[in-house]
Amino acid sequence: MATQQQVLDAFSTDHLHADLKGRSVRGGVVTLTSQGAQFVMQTVATVVLARLLVPADFGLVAMVTAITGLGQAFADLGLSEATIQHPEISHDQVSTLFWINVAIGLTLTSITAALAPVLAWFYREPRLIDITLLVSLTFFIGGLRVQHDALLKRQMRFSSLAIRDVASYVIAVPVAITLAWRGFGYWALVALPLTLNLIVMALSWLMVRWRPGLPRRDANVRSLIAFGGNVAASYLIFNVNRSADSVLIGWYWGAGPLGLYSRAYNLLMLPVRQLGAPARSVAIPAFSRVHEDAERLARYYLRTANLIMWISAPIFGFLFVAAEPVIVLTLGNRWREAAPVFQILAIFALGQLLLESTLWLFVSRGQSKQLLKLLLIISPIIVGSFVIGLPFGIRGVALSGSIVLLGIFPWILKSSFRGTDLTLSRLGRAILYPIAACFACVAIGEFALHMIAPQRLVSQLGVVSISFGMGYCFSMLIRPVREEVMSLKKLFSELRQSGAPV
Repeated sequence: MATQQQVLDAFSTDHLHADLKGRSVRGGVVTLTSQGAQFVMQTVATVVLARLLVPADFGLVAMVTAITGLGQAFADLGLSEATIQHPEISHDQVSTLFWINVAIGLTLTSITAALAPVLAWFYREPRLIDITLLVSLTFFIGGLRVQHDALLKRQMRFSSLAIRDVASYVIAVPVAITLAWRGFGYWALVALPLTLNLIVMALSWLMVRWRPGLPRRDANVRSLIAFGGNVAASYLIFNVNRSADSVLIGWYWGAGPLGLYSRAYNLLMLPVRQLGAPARSVAIPAFSRVHEDAERLARYYLRTANLIMWISAPIFGFLFVAAEPVIVLTLGNRWREAAPVFQILAIFALGQLLLESTLWLFVSRGQSKQLLKLLLIISPIIVGSFVIGLPFGIRGVALSGSIVLLGIFPWILKSSFRGTDLTLSRLGRAILYPIAACFACVAIGEFALHMIAPQRLVSQLGVVSISFGMGYCFSMLIRPVREEVMSLKKLFSELRQSGAPV
């Protein structure tokens, strides 16, 4: 009887409706705190590994992960989103989905291992065979945890997710740094994601009070698989857009330039992931619970977009102005050539976060087919932009891709809002002030650097920091800006007023 009750508790979501807003707020704060801790550890790993290894080491691993990253879209066949989004789900259904995920993981591991000689031939680099064989294990490990991870998110157990994710980094980062310090080179970069996945899988099984049964033919999972398949195909196309630049650079320019490009991209993606991951973890379950109320869904989305912009716009504006000191002080002087790429990529980083938010809307409303159609249209455009910039080096790839993405972005948003109460004008009003404040601070920072012209990198960083601090202080003199900031402060105060954390 106790076991049956545990199964029901793992699947039921009725209790979440009573305090959905409070749980979303508390979950957002808990997840942001977790992401902050992960950001610190990832930054430590990035700084230390960049000084212990050379750009070619990063380029070798990036050649493999650019390809295997495509398989990550099919690692769970979108079945985690199906478990989270579906209003009612049973033990037999989740058990059947679990074994499907395990089978997919084994299949992807086998396919990736078989592709190892092909990758070595494509990139003209024999060392990729052993790297690919080891990296392929991440698919099998991931398949073992997909449904446990989905049940944690379905129940909005954000504290458990935070503990799990932080603990995995506490273990994995020292392992990678130790290997690099002992002279294992690029194997340290391979060990980091493998260790992370293994620890996350083990902790997910410990935290979820559910164990899979045998798969059943009458479990009625066809609709879930259809939904998940469309989501997986959409994520595949999304990953193609993200990986195409690295694949093309590695093929055309080799490991060295790809190492510079991948470090600039990954360093910039650190804050993107730290902001996007908690927002996604909170937004999809919350949006899924209210998607039938169009106006309420619109308010939730606009509030989320406003919050993301107020947090992220200062970060990426600062990184744009202080690109060179950030790169050199973080990675070392040998990475100075990556600074212009880093600055170019920072231009569209804010758009990247908003682009991901369109995925949340489609998934939470169960519109996986519409999402797939949209990505099928935009994918050739984005990949084509990388091809155009390829002869002009890594800067050309970054600039061409950024310009094209920003150019088609309004159309992507408009297509994503179809069938909702959201419009471009409503979104524009929601993000106007954080974007305007960011542009003003960028102008102040550039002017201060030009006028003062500090020579030392630390001094340049200080000038930009003071400029941004002054800019945002001045922006508080504008009444609408002050009102928005105070409303966000009120939103976070609800965490203390709503009782114990989830």
